[in-house]
Amino acid sequence: MLTTPLSVVNISNMEPKLLLSERRVLAEEAFVEMVVWSLPSPLSGSRHRFKYRLALVVKGNCVLRFDNEAGKGDHQHTGGEETPYVFISPEALLHDFWSEVDRWRL
Repeated sequence: MLTTPLSVVNISNMEPKLLLSERRVLAEEAFVEMVVWSLPSPLSGSRHRFKYRLALVVKGNCVLRFDNEAGKGDHQHTGGEETPYVFISPEALLHDFWSEVDRWRL
């Protein structure tokens, strides 16, 4: 018999789960790469259980990236500038990223 409720055991033993891994060619010299993971617990610096990296690469240069590397938390790189990003949900993240991609493509 378990001494810990089953729901706690399931959460603590969860493995990271790949939710999205996609590369889309936008033009001859431009593509988007998106990777999103669900984690068993938040990364250092984040309050949510997602690890992500969304990037727009043009002519071999990453011109736009949303990510949350451990210790830095959620942020966005636009050109050479890094700014904080307020993470709400994976859906909002994708919406915000594509909105920025559209601004680059204009």
